[in-house]
This record gives sequence, structure tokens and C-alpha cells, in this order.
Amino acid sequence: MTPRIEDYALIGDLQTAALVGRNGSIDWLCLPRFDSGACFAALLGTEENGHWRIAPAGTEPSDTCTRRGYAGDSLVLETYWETRTGTVKVIDFMPQRDKSPDVMRIVEGVSGTVDMSSVLRLRFDFGSVVPWVRRSHGHRVAVAGPDSVWLRSEPPVKTWGQQFSTCSSFTVTEGESVAFVLTWHPSHSQRPKLIDPHKALKHTLHDWAKWTERCTYEGPYREAVLRSLIVLKALTYAPTGGIVAAPTTSLPEEIGGVRNWDYRFCWLRDATLTLGAMVSAGYLEEAAAWRDWLLRAVAGDPADLQIMYGLAGERRLPEMELPWLAGYENSRPVRTGNAAVRQRQLDVYGEVIDALRLAKVAGLDDKPHAWNLQLSLLGFLESSWREPDEGLWEIRGARRHFVHSKVMAWVAADRAVCSLEENPELPGDADRWRAMRDAVHAEVCEKGYDPVRNTFTQSYGSEELDAATLLIVRTGFLPPDDPRVIGTVDAVRDELGSDGLVRRYSTEGVSVDGLPGDEGAFLACSFWLVDALQRIGRPDEARELFEHLLELRSDVGLLAEEYDVAAGRQLGNFPQAFSHIGLVNSAVDLAGDDPAG
Repeated sequence: MTPRIEDYALIGDLQTAALVGRNGSIDWLCLPRFDSGACFAALLGTEENGHWRIAPAGTEPSDTCTRRGYAGDSLVLETYWETRTGTVKVIDFMPQRDKSPDVMRIVEGVSGTVDMSSVLRLRFDFGSVVPWVRRSHGHRVAVAGPDSVWLRSEPPVKTWGQQFSTCSSFTVTEGESVAFVLTWHPSHSQRPKLIDPHKALKHTLHDWAKWTERCTYEGPYREAVLRSLIVLKALTYAPTGGIVAAPTTSLPEEIGGVRNWDYRFCWLRDATLTLGAMVSAGYLEEAAAWRDWLLRAVAGDPADLQIMYGLAGERRLPEMELPWLAGYENSRPVRTGNAAVRQRQLDVYGEVIDALRLAKVAGLDDKPHAWNLQLSLLGFLESSWREPDEGLWEIRGARRHFVHSKVMAWVAADRAVCSLEENPELPGDADRWRAMRDAVHAEVCEKGYDPVRNTFTQSYGSEELDAATLLIVRTGFLPPDDPRVIGTVDAVRDELGSDGLVRRYSTEGVSVDGLPGDEGAFLACSFWLVDALQRIGRPDEARELFEHLLELRSDVGLLAEEYDVAAGRQLGNFPQAFSHIGLVNSAVDLAGDDPAG
């Protein structure tokens, strides 16, 4: 039986991440980076596509642990198995790497005596390549093309090859432990130096404790906020500061459907909200690293601005399908890369300019070229904002005049005006950007607003609604007490809501996105509804919805992209940065209305 998406927990080393199931199996891991090929791809196929399970001997793959959780405020996972002969704890983690990535799994005897089993199936290139495995100095070495993996245990345990897998059996009693270390390195290089797994565990716990101590948020829901911040840190590619939308690809937005995308890249749409979440919690170093990644990624001709980039700012992310993978619960196709990278989404210009202004207001060290870049982006947007685009949701249908895209064009001009008013010495024409700001505002209010239903619509001339219009109040496009804002909040909640949660837009009939099938409620949009309710003066409704959203988190506090209300399960890539960003920002908003905050 395929585990549910929320049955997985996350471990990582700030350069890549793995998903560990309740059954003790690591079913997803890309090495050496988030966007590399997976060596464990059972998540999107079967065990034959690669996995590593450690569990009590005799248990079936469908058997699950007794309980699990993270060790304090860390990304060190502790999984407990209670058997008729005793109890064991499996500690899974990835230490922040010196050079090569390591996955460490320490089995500790808690009580009694428990026979244990380990089955390691390495399959490189997303489960398609079976490596050649040999012994070397007591280790197992797997090699295929550019990839090499070393496996060792401390103390050594009985290990043998079986059906292109590496199997181990051992027994632990109370107070004993067996540690497994899996290390990747390029096959042409020498074996990395050995790392003591027990010392690595202490260092990893210390690193997380030191990092979480920097959190300045002391408002309500601190546990949920801190766990979400840990997820955002885990999804950060440390060498560059870029933050991936999720560590997975092709987890479906509809079980059995085709809405399966690769999210192992960095989206500009996340820029302002990400910075806001980091700054509000006191993580200025991470905010600065993200800001610097942003500046490097978008440098160049403004006409060539992309909606997403690779971990280091790479521009080419070609999309392809992997036919040998059956897909999560037969949801095909499985994709790598993302063709949406070539889309035009005019809202990203506003996102970048808004994020850079927020960084400056937050007190981050200013970059001398940042303002000139913003002027360049504004110059392009001034001549392009009246054009249609694919919009925030990366539709694969015809371009439209999306209201959210226009609102973000207004944001770009507005933030430029604010910067020039605060610092008249900056180069730039404030009157020019005021004129653009006024023109955008007037057009949106005329063409993007339905006076009969008292709501902003998804696009000009459309009757469809869009949850992105909930951001109108956050951007300052209209004041929170404006009847059009209140009408939009009510209309989106009524027409796109289900059990309090909000869908991005309607997928019924001929969908705007040009894709067949359906999708779940979008969790980030549901947090936007929390924010909107709070800002229009309905804090009780906002808090009730927020607490409902907290109940949807997994047992270890993780959120995917979407939620299937009818089936009561999470959907989409997991864990999703956008969802956790929404949680942090909503909690901060609510704290402003709470005496304890």
C-alpha cells in the first residue's frame, strides 16, 4: 500500500533532502543536490526504483512504526518500533556536509532485544540505473557512471547481496546501537574521509539548536512557526541562498491526474513573502542570502526575466517525462524540469521590486547595484504591463490579462515611488512612476472588477474568481475597509472555498489553465484568506481558519502544496515552501492582534 504524502518526514543537509516513511523506508533522495537525479525514487514508482528500509525483521513494507517525531527543534527524525521482544529507536539525519553528502541511520536499543533488517536498493538516475556493487575494506561500494555510494556500518553487521539489493541483519539490545552511513561522491574522485556518525549526530543537534535559538518570534503558535522556519531552512541551498519550492517532483495535485510538476527550483513569486517570513522571525542572514540570490538570478536584460531559476540561478530547466516511473499512485506523467520557465508572468517584476524594498526597510545591507536593477525592471514593465501573460498560476492555456499580474505591476511602481520619496537623492523620475501607478490602478478597478457581484475577477472580462486577488489587501492596492476588498474576500471564500479552505481558481468545465482534471484546495491561498480576514477586521474568523489549517499538518508538522477535503489527505509536492511561508506570515499577522504577541 502506497504511503500517503503526509506519511513522510523530511531530513536534509541544506543542499538536498530525503523523505522517510512511517514504515522506515527512505523513498526519495536526490544526490548531491535537490535538483540532481534521485537514487531513491520509490516515491514515484516501486521499491525497484530505489529505497532504503530499516525496520524490525519480519515486518512487511506496509507495517508502520509505533510513533515518531523530530528531536526537539531539529531535523533529526526519531522513529520508534515497539515489538513483542523489545523497543528500538531509529535516528535518521543528514549532517551539514563538509564536502560529500551523508545519510546516517542509527539504530538504538531502548528495551529488550529486537532483530532488525536493512534493505538498500540503490537506483541512480531516478530509479533507472542499477549500479555495480562490490566490497572494499569492509564497505559496500555502488558505482554507475558519475555516481558512487559507499555504505558502512559501525559496528560491522552481516551484509549480503540479494536481487540487486544490499541486505543486512543484526540484533540490538537495550543500550546497544548500530549506525549505518551512506556517503555519495563523484565516481571519479577518491572516497571521502570517514565521519563518526555519533559525533555527527551531536554536531547536527547542536547546529539546529544554535540556529533555532536565533528565532525572535515569541507570539502564539510558536511551535508551528518554528517548525515551518526549520522547513524553509531545510529547503535552502546553502551554497547560494536559493530556496527550492519543494524537494520533490511530480507528487500529484490530483491522484491519478496529470498535474504533476517539478518543484525543485527557485520561484521569484515567493520572493516577498519569503523575505517577510524570515525578517519577521529575526533570520536576517537567511533573508540577505535569499536577497543576494535574487539579485544574481535576475541580473541581465529585463526582457529575459524568468519566473524561476535553478539553485545557483541556472536559466535552462528543460522539461521531460520519465516513462519508466509509474508515478505516485499511478499519477502520470512523472516530469523533471519545468517548461513554465519560458512563460511570461508580469507579476514577478513586482515581486522582485517589492522584495528588494522590503529588504532595505528591514535594514539589510544595501547593494549598490540593486536600485539600478530596479529602475531597469521598471523601465521594461512600463512598456509591458498592458500585455497579457500566463499569470501567477503558470497556466498552459491562452494568455490573459490577469488581475493579480496588473496589481503587482502597480506594486512595482508604488514601491519605486516610495523609495524615491524617502530618498530623493536616488536617480529616477517619481512623477513618471506615479503616472504609471495611477494608470494601472484605474485600469484594474475598471476592467478587473465586477460591480454586480462586488468582487475583483481572475482576469479582465472574466466571471471566474482567483484566490490571488486576496493579496490585494496585503499589497496596499486598496485599503482593508474598501467595500471592493471586503466583497472580494467574501466572494472568493464563498465560490472557491470548501470546508474553509480555498482553491486557486475553478477547474470546472473548460479550465483557464488548459489542463484536464481537478486539484485540491491550495494551502497557501487558505493562509492568504487568514491574512485577508485579519486585515478587514474579522480576527475571530481568521484565527478559527488558521487553527483549522494547523490541524491539517502531518504528525511531524509538515504541509504539502494542497489538501483534498473529500479524501482528507495532502496533495502535491512535499513539503511545500509556499505553504509554510503562508503559515509563518499568518501567525505573525495574528500575533499583532493577540495580547501575548
